[in-house]
Amino acid sequence: MYTIAHWSLILALLLSTAGAGFACVQAWSGQDRSAPWLERAHLVSVLLMVLASSMLLQALVGHDFSLAYVAKFTDRSLPLVYTVAAFWAGQEGSLLFWALCMGLAVAAFLYSRTYQELAPGTRQHFWLFYLPVQAFFLLLITGMSNPFAQSAAVPPDGQGLNPLLRNIGMALHPPLLFAGYALFTIPACLALASAFSGERKPWVEAARNWLLPGWSLLTAGILLGGWWAYMELGWGGYWAWDPVENASLIPWFAATALVHTALLERRFGVLPRTNVFLACLTLLLCIFATYLVRSGVVESLHAFGSGTVGRPLLLSLVFGLALSLAVITAMPRGSTPALAELGSRQGAMALSVWLLVALGAVVLLGTVWPVISQLWESKPVGLTKGFYNSVCLPLFTLLALLLAVTPWFGWRGGVERPRLAVIPVLVWLAAVGAGLWLGVRPLLAAAGVGAAAAVGATVLIQACLAPKLLRTRGFWASHGSHLAFACIVMGVAVSGPFQKTLEVPLSPGETVSFEGYEFRFDSVREITTPEMTAKEAVVEVTRDGKHLGELTPQQRLYRNYDHPNSEVSILFSLGNELYATIHDLDGDRVEPLKISINPMVNWVWIGSLAICLLPLLALRRRAENSHAVKNEDEHDDRD
Repeated sequence: MYTIAHWSLILALLLSTAGAGFACVQAWSGQDRSAPWLERAHLVSVLLMVLASSMLLQALVGHDFSLAYVAKFTDRSLPLVYTVAAFWAGQEGSLLFWALCMGLAVAAFLYSRTYQELAPGTRQHFWLFYLPVQAFFLLLITGMSNPFAQSAAVPPDGQGLNPLLRNIGMALHPPLLFAGYALFTIPACLALASAFSGERKPWVEAARNWLLPGWSLLTAGILLGGWWAYMELGWGGYWAWDPVENASLIPWFAATALVHTALLERRFGVLPRTNVFLACLTLLLCIFATYLVRSGVVESLHAFGSGTVGRPLLLSLVFGLALSLAVITAMPRGSTPALAELGSRQGAMALSVWLLVALGAVVLLGTVWPVISQLWESKPVGLTKGFYNSVCLPLFTLLALLLAVTPWFGWRGGVERPRLAVIPVLVWLAAVGAGLWLGVRPLLAAAGVGAAAAVGATVLIQACLAPKLLRTRGFWASHGSHLAFACIVMGVAVSGPFQKTLEVPLSPGETVSFEGYEFRFDSVREITTPEMTAKEAVVEVTRDGKHLGELTPQQRLYRNYDHPNSEVSILFSLGNELYATIHDLDGDRVEPLKISINPMVNWVWIGSLAICLLPLLALRRRAENSHAVKNEDEHDDRD
């Protein structure tokens, strides 16, 4: 049966390859009538990928261990949600999921009005650039990373999913990332097609409804991965600057820069080459992230290890970068408007983009540093979390400050309402001054809180000056997203530096006091399910004699895995969140109980949820006419 699935993917590969070749011949001969045939070829290839994907999903849910992939990532006791999540748990399935998302997204784009309004030549060139990308992924899936490989001997049960992946955060984190990666294919191919064909209509408008969801999905995937690390790894943090964490963050910087430079091109016609480059760079960095995870060049908890797809991914990166630069270089220069001076809203946004590029470059260099340093060191060591914090956190704080002051500049220059514009600056100075007076260390924490407060002050004043803006989608998409980012900055600035941790061994009945809280260890109870056995410590929490709740951290032992895993327990709070784990048990004695007090950490998650959803308000509605689009742009551009 799975031969059908495998040959479906091979046929999809042949269709994509033939379509790419046909588009190339048509472009070379100067004809532009092949788009309808290429569209049909793509739709057929998508149907074939859907068929193969549904057969893999059926095998997972049906526990068909004749497939090596199913035997490796599932067992009969695995809950259904994690059985489905096993689709993207391994290298083979995740690449198929990426290709499927990419194919479905482009199929939807094919039926969109923005695609239909493109010039025939641009539509044909879109397929010229897209179909080779799809063919490349199908080549990986059908050759080097086949999810339908058969087991040498069919086992009675599977190995089961890695215990660390049995968390709803990790069940959702990879598909959100891959869906975001997939959506970035459309802006990149559309940018190259428009540049190649000389399309007069700015491609950034046609790509808007695909760029923003792609950015939101990528952002959601990254932030959900941080939440998973906080809830599952038991160390009390949410970002360790792990190489694979960094791998997904690097394309986010490029995509965020593109969101803002695309706005400038839509409104003023500036930076056309920059936007084409950023669109291509974002997609290439998504592939680079995949290369890091699957090539074995870096060691990480999240990596798939070394494999056969590393070299093809690297070659595709080199070829894609060369092609992008060649197309950008060949773009006609024409009479592109110049970007306004630095002391304008355009200039301030351009400075923000440069900050994002600098952050991306720092994280990229730090991530691949062990690989680079192999040239002169026999035992290269990766850069520590301290390096990233000392370099990146000040830049993030500066970025938040720019978000606070940018709306006060005029688009062409000058400061609007200077008496009011000084308020966010004073708010930031007051926060830094208070930090100095109170002896806050590190002072960067006070600067971060001040920057977040300054963004809040700007948004509040802007809303008071023009209350009608509160009824527009553009205001909430832009200013609301910046306010959400400020919440994240505030949460990071406080929760990391001011976290307090205690590790203490306890026996049942013993009590420990910590930072005004009383923690009484009551007992250990056992829990048994088909997939695991768990020992749960029951810790009563009180403060000033008032019962606050119970912390119930667990030590879990899953089937087919010998090493126990810790399960976190928290008492939610918008202020001080209590966080507990146990790492070992000696009978009924915990060795030790680890308690952390994480101040304002939930503001990171509140801001994360908002920043993933609010940009979607800027999506264009199909029924919007040109006048409505112009008015919406005026509100969107109050960045």
